Amino acid sequence: MAAATTEEGTAKKFWDKFSKESILTLYTPFVVSLASGNLKVDAFGHYVAQDVQFYKCFAQAYELAEDCADDDDAKVSIVGLRKRVLKELKHHDSFVQEWGLDLSKETTPNPATTKYTNFVLATASGKVEGVKGPGELATPFEKTKVAAYTLSAIAPSMRLNVFLGKELMDFNGDQHPYKKWIDKYSSEAYQAAMLLTEDVLDKLSVSLTGEELDTMQKLYHQALKLEMEFFLSLPVDQQTVLPLSKQHVSTEHRLTIFSDFDLTCTVVDSSAILAEIAIVTARKSDQSQPGSQNQPESQSQIARMSSADLRSTCELLEKEYTEEYERCIENMLTNQKAEEFDYEGLKTALEQLSEFERRANKKVIESNVLKGLNLDDIKRAGERLILHDGCMSFFQSITNNQHLNVIVHVLSYCWCADLIRSSFSSGGIPTMNVHANEFLYENSLSTGEIIKTIETPIDKLQAFTDILKNSVESDKTNLTIYIGDSVGDLLCLLEADIGIVIASSSSLQKIATHFGVSFVPLFSALIKKQKEHVEGSAFGWKGLSGLLYTVSSWAEVHSFIIGS
Repeated sequence: MAAATTEEGTAKKFWDKFSKESILTLYTPFVVSLASGNLKVDAFGHYVAQDVQFYKCFAQAYELAEDCADDDDAKVSIVGLRKRVLKELKHHDSFVQEWGLDLSKETTPNPATTKYTNFVLATASGKVEGVKGPGELATPFEKTKVAAYTLSAIAPSMRLNVFLGKELMDFNGDQHPYKKWIDKYSSEAYQAAMLLTEDVLDKLSVSLTGEELDTMQKLYHQALKLEMEFFLSLPVDQQTVLPLSKQHVSTEHRLTIFSDFDLTCTVVDSSAILAEIAIVTARKSDQSQPGSQNQPESQSQIARMSSADLRSTCELLEKEYTEEYERCIENMLTNQKAEEFDYEGLKTALEQLSEFERRANKKVIESNVLKGLNLDDIKRAGERLILHDGCMSFFQSITNNQHLNVIVHVLSYCWCADLIRSSFSSGGIPTMNVHANEFLYENSLSTGEIIKTIETPIDKLQAFTDILKNSVESDKTNLTIYIGDSVGDLLCLLEADIGIVIASSSSLQKIATHFGVSFVPLFSALIKKQKEHVEGSAFGWKGLSGLLYTVSSWAEVHSFIIGS
């Protein structure tokens, strides 16, 4: 059977679904130190020796899988995979010669290695919930299931190695001490072996039931988590740039984290959620004519427009906002592009945007579209808000860790802070520091008025500055992090010691670049800091440098600040 020419299939879908674990593995102290080139040889030697245990395990598991597969092509492919593993073992000594490693001293597998290899061999022996043991496999189909399950436990390890190899290629110069390792796992040959493994897995899974595919998925995910635990367990006897929280001893340092909310945390902008609540509320009101016995007493106390009028008004406000916002952004780009970081120029330009934001909010208030919303409905909507994957777990980990001296503040343009508080409260964080606008209520119904706290980029910066001013502890060093996604976050992102841009808008990229702001992937920045680090010194982070760090997911933020 030839290697697969496409990456589509069951195995690839599993990988995409559990991509968080691959990011968490990438951001481990071992991988970052290896990528930087300053990982100590003894630490690398321990890793390579543990890798031998993996190869031995895979060879044994492939042998068991070959016996279970009832398809001749699958058998041939599995035999080929086993031969490749045995060949890797045979050439392992020559592979490590250039590092002068003596693997005979590292013959004992560490606990994380044992945990993973035992899992693979147990799976290959049929010791999976709902699957009979090898001596009790009565039919070829039952054996085929075990073969599929076995490859589900091996495939993620191979793809993870390819992922790490490719991610580290950008740092793999000719003088890199571990160039040979990076070349191996980023090579076409290793990728072909990975794709062949996945291709066999896909073919073995074709006849499985939905329940059996669920079992495969669970095994795949478990294998990926065990791989992550393995990389986390690898000893790194040196200072590392991550996790950041480890660098900040609670008795000496304070870590202050600021985050935007709309689209930084949420999948949908909160203004759209509030508009929808208003329309649904109005529709219920339409069904109860004035004076009707069916009309709730509280609803009759606040007059409001019909649902049809409300929807058309909301659509008009949204259209006007979008058009004027885009014109405002274009006006900010009319001046000559800055040759170097121009913070004052950016701040002046954002003052124009701030005036627009105030006018837009005034229009919303005067339109009465926010009139008559029930506080309970708002809280229920907050509980159901969909946040980006990993966002809530990050804040849960931060707020629930008593060993970290970390304070978290959410700064948002959101019209209704109750919506934000409800969202975090539903995730077990009832005391989140939320700085946003507030609704005014009468008998739990919004009056349509807003207590204006944060409407603009300038307001956000003022809130950011005031919070820091009021929380300074003279005996502690304060490090600030701001996480955001839009133009309105730019000033805070730049003022913070570490500004992290997550899934940024195109307008943020345009405006920031126009005023000389530079962007660098966070992982690349960490590799550079690790590479240039002098043992015993601090890893420096400094605000107003004109440099912002980009990430693609909250998993990266989590790994960087807290650890995997």
